[in-house]
Amino acid sequence: MADCLPILGISGWSGSGKTTLIEQVTGEFLAGGLKVAIVKHYAHGLQVDREGKDSDRFFKLGADVLVHGDSQVFSRGHHEGVQLTELLAPLVGRYDLILVEGHKRSDIPKVWLEGDDGRAPLREAGPPLLVLSRDADRPAAVKPLIEEFLTDRLAAEPLYGCVLIGGKSTRMGRPKHLIETDGKTWLARTIEHMERTVSKVVISGAGEVPDELSNYVRLPDAPDARGPMSGLLSMMRWAPQASWLAAACDMPDITPEAFEWLASTRTPGKWATMPRLAGAKGVEPLLAYYNFRFAGLLEAQAAAGNHRLNDLANNPEAATPPVPEDLTPAWRNANSPQDL
Repeated sequence: MADCLPILGISGWSGSGKTTLIEQVTGEFLAGGLKVAIVKHYAHGLQVDREGKDSDRFFKLGADVLVHGDSQVFSRGHHEGVQLTELLAPLVGRYDLILVEGHKRSDIPKVWLEGDDGRAPLREAGPPLLVLSRDADRPAAVKPLIEEFLTDRLAAEPLYGCVLIGGKSTRMGRPKHLIETDGKTWLARTIEHMERTVSKVVISGAGEVPDELSNYVRLPDAPDARGPMSGLLSMMRWAPQASWLAAACDMPDITPEAFEWLASTRTPGKWATMPRLAGAKGVEPLLAYYNFRFAGLLEAQAAAGNHRLNDLANNPEAATPPVPEDLTPAWRNANSPQDL
């Protein structure tokens, strides 16, 4: 998992310009829609409270302190012996990029900034991704490096697939996932096509599954949601560090290329791809991509009692690109014998 954490250090000796560079590049990434966290290293200890303040006394007692205001949150914790990546890993679910200022002895991927004396990086920390002299155009060099770094990290994230099945399907008159085309159930065909793109496939929902598919993990619907949202919640809770391609079981013309295209839409800063079909009013959330960071938005909407998946497309973290014309048939669903 460490190989896909979007944690990058900006390191160098004191006075090398670390803070200035972070300020210069962070604004551009925030403007581009990325969620960015900055971690600062204080080599001689962190002083954040005046002596005698309540939060300072609590911290000195040994408690970790969380200060919460109307628009700000600050946490101060004890983490003796905890590795930096272990400490920062929980943040990855909320941020696209975590920039670490300092920590020159850490083995995280880093950019090294030379000071006026040109002192070299520490050997024990491993070779940096890039070394920049004082007179280099640092923002111009670092920005594309970070963009490539984030793209590579996103591609390294676990990508799983989930097929959503239902019960008897009243309108169709029989379970749709068990309907056969060319001797294969729709469920089996969907799994077969999906497996060309993902590393693991699970089945979510109630309903009979043929014996030949009994080796696939079965997930029950989440009890605190209704409809397809319950299946999406179930898959994301089952593997909270994985991203997903989700597909309903009622798409008889689904193709491997549809899944490959969805996987290709993964972009830093966008936590879901909910495609649009030409002429359609809404999006297509049941043949879609969901990054693990999207789970928080899904959980919040479900907790509010809103189970309409189309409403998730209103979040700025959701991309809603048009489906390429040649792939459009893959999104056709069949709900009744007339559709067939």
